[in-house]
Amino acid sequence: MRVKTAKQRKPSSTAWLARQLNDPYVAEARRLGYRSRAAFKLIELDDRFHILKRGARILDLGAAPGGWTQVAAARIGVAEGKGRIVALDILAMEPIPGVTVLHMDFLDPGAPAAIKAELGGQADLVLSDMAQPATGHAATDHIRIVALAETAYDFAKEVLAPGGTFIAKVFQGGAEGELLAALKRDFKTLRHAKPPASRAESAEVYVVAQGFKATNRKAELHD
Repeated sequence: MRVKTAKQRKPSSTAWLARQLNDPYVAEARRLGYRSRAAFKLIELDDRFHILKRGARILDLGAAPGGWTQVAAARIGVAEGKGRIVALDILAMEPIPGVTVLHMDFLDPGAPAAIKAELGGQADLVLSDMAQPATGHAATDHIRIVALAETAYDFAKEVLAPGGTFIAKVFQGGAEGELLAALKRDFKTLRHAKPPASRAESAEVYVVAQGFKATNRKAELHD
């Protein structure tokens, strides 16, 4: 489907609209009632790594508009009263039955305490699909998204249960060395994954760390 450039629309906006209209994941998300095409990224990650277990306790960072949260809620059995999900985003997000939605900035000093209060215990899975608006400068965007992933993990290691999983979006590049070193140290396995639903032209990739070693957390607390 071709989109004509309207007088008020920039060429870049026209290109984005054309991509949306011709994207099979967008069409399928609309058909299935998912809030975003990103839902399929989590579906594909779960099908590969089996991270969404019935009855799990999950923290979803950067959740809006809620595509990942919808998938997680369905797969862990929230509608049947199983599991718990806390979804947080600086952007407003429509409620999802059985899910606690926190509308706040993850970098806000009060966010950690609010999240812990709503989780009500240790998390089996921490998801971070957080990203900041792109600047158009690849190196800058890479550094910014890795910084978010590092901040997410700094918090995740405080709440993850032994054996838990951490998944975060990063951009391909060389600035995530410290984060990868920490994940290799603190988890049994660490892998990179680019789900098929992730656009080919996108530099995004996900780090999937499984088997959290809580002993490392205890060691840090005693340092």
